Amino acid sequence: MTFIKNPKDFWSGILYIAFGVFAILIALNYPVGTAGRMGPGYFPRALGILLILLGAVLSLRALRLRGSPIAFPTFKPLFIIIGSVVLFGVVAGPLKLGLVVATVVLIVTSSMASDEFTWKAALVSSVALAAFTVLAFAYGLQLQLPVWPAFLVK
Repeated sequence: MTFIKNPKDFWSGILYIAFGVFAILIALNYPVGTAGRMGPGYFPRALGILLILLGAVLSLRALRLRGSPIAFPTFKPLFIIIGSVVLFGVVAGPLKLGLVVATVVLIVTSSMASDEFTWKAALVSSVALAAFTVLAFAYGLQLQLPVWPAFLVK
């Protein structure tokens, strides 16, 4: 009988804890401030603490509840997802094709990692997510991101 009964949850919890510690370490040199006047270190530390707590709960829970083992039948989906994120960066960055095109490329490419991939579902979800991305980042947060390719906009 193994000590860790649910390896997926256990290692996910450890990963949360690692990211939480990393966030706190990054924020050590920033002033925290108060809840009323938050400094630049307030949010990373609060997020780090929450990640550590969540990771601890998840890892401790994995010691009691039985779960399935970690299995990697194939690495193809992993490479497709990582490649789609890199492709997003290239399309949005050096190619300067804008947020809409980059988001559509990201969603369609990453959707190909699924065994249930269909072009119709990938295109519908990519258009919906591209619209949400533009509304949230370009208009809602007013980030200075090119929405459309440079050759389409004067």
